[in-house]
Amino acid sequence: SSNIHRVYQAIQYGIKYGRKVCVIGRSMERNIEVALQYDYIRFPKSIFIDADEVSRMSDKDVLIVTTGSQGEANSALFRMSIGEHRHVKIKPTDLIVLSSRAIPGNEASISQMLNHLQKGGAKVAMDKDIHVSGHASMEEQKLMLRLVNPKFFLPVHGEYNHVMKHKETGMLCGIPERNILLMTDGEQIEVAPKYMRKVKTVKTGKTYIDNQNNYEIEDDIVLDRQKLATDGIVMIVAQVSEQTGKMMDKPKVTTFGIVADKRDKAFAKEMEEIIENFLINMKPGLIGNPKTLEGDLRQVVRKHIYRKMKKYPLIVPHIFIH
Repeated sequence: SSNIHRVYQAIQYGIKYGRKVCVIGRSMERNIEVALQYDYIRFPKSIFIDADEVSRMSDKDVLIVTTGSQGEANSALFRMSIGEHRHVKIKPTDLIVLSSRAIPGNEASISQMLNHLQKGGAKVAMDKDIHVSGHASMEEQKLMLRLVNPKFFLPVHGEYNHVMKHKETGMLCGIPERNILLMTDGEQIEVAPKYMRKVKTVKTGKTYIDNQNNYEIEDDIVLDRQKLATDGIVMIVAQVSEQTGKMMDKPKVTTFGIVADKRDKAFAKEMEEIIENFLINMKPGLIGNPKTLEGDLRQVVRKHIYRKMKKYPLIVPHIFIH
């Protein structure tokens, strides 16, 4: 949506073949609105229609320009692909043209979206003949660096390996390595006529707010909640004799999100056997270190559950030595 010239070309072809243009997606709508306002592109307002008008027109008379070429879950195209868009439904008569290349890391989400589109009957065009990269090639980067001839160079955008390669290109163009900075998210720089340097780092990333009290919560709390939601929890309480190293009574096993209620007893019996075998084979002297004992038991139970259920639940053992 940020490459206005590419969007401009798509709209031009829509007009050429007598189609009305429907722009869907907040970033796309905003960018086109600004481009029209400042005369970067010029089109009569009469060619544009709203999304709720699409269903009332013949397919051959409509061009939809939308966001979502990277398979973003909340994008307009993805919502269309899974049938959740209010106004546009994918049909066998549709042709989807993706003028983009997969950004590294987005391949899985794009593949998922393509599957949904094709299940809906649409044809998808994404060949190399359709799309030309909007990013500069190395020779174009060299040309820009030689024209500007900067004293300091700060390559940005892309993965770290991309900016590292851009740094190497800068050095090939005569920029001293000491005058080139590579930065990560949160790092701050100070720029002056005679120097450019890193000065400090600020916290970046997601900030989680507990919606019950509006307080910020730490990342590890969120991770625990996610783990509970996806894999469940197993709580084990057992009493072990310090002299014999055996359980003094049956362990108390409580689970949430692991097994159905009707399987609770069978699962508890299974855990009892796991704990007994663990105690028989535990290292000498471990009985005197409850924390280490609990940690080793946690690993044994986790491995057993993963082998049987392919889950990594939160394991909370409490071993009391008497």
